[in-house]
Amino acid sequence: MWKRIVFILLLVLSVSLSNPGVAAAAGFKSFVDTTDGYEFLYPNGWLQVKVANGPDVVFHDLIEVSENVSVVISPVPDGKTLAELGAPTEVGYKLGKAALAPPDSGRTAELVNALERESKGKTYYILEYLVKLPNQQQRHNIASVAVSRGKLFTFNASIPEKRWQRVKRTMEDVVNSFSVY
Repeated sequence: MWKRIVFILLLVLSVSLSNPGVAAAAGFKSFVDTTDGYEFLYPNGWLQVKVANGPDVVFHDLIEVSENVSVVISPVPDGKTLAELGAPTEVGYKLGKAALAPPDSGRTAELVNALERESKGKTYYILEYLVKLPNQQQRHNIASVAVSRGKLFTFNASIPEKRWQRVKRTMEDVVNSFSVY
């Protein structure tokens, strides 16, 4: 009996270690939008929220409702690529000023990290921000930005700063799961 249990545990562990995607997908659900051409993972226990005149899709935590992920789709001028829109830092500053802390919003957004990654032939910019709200609360945002089929896709995860360290790894996995096609 014990030999069988140990064998099963070793088998599961070896599969998880040899295929990190299997381990990373544990505790997540998949959202796929075949019409707009994107997909991502989101944590179990999160719910989709309908938002009129806002992001294409929004999910939030059932308990910590201010923890959320969203996708915004915008046109890209003149069919430019992501690189033609600017380097990760440039695009990060533009996104911070236009979306996270627009003029007269009372918010500030500090870009704390910007990097580029490639996945399945697509370029993504991963942008990390500290956002200060008018009520002095702070939030941590991490976004994945990509261009596909003449559209700019912005996938954003927003978490209260006080919870960031606890959920950082999960949110990084969620943001890195975002893909366009």
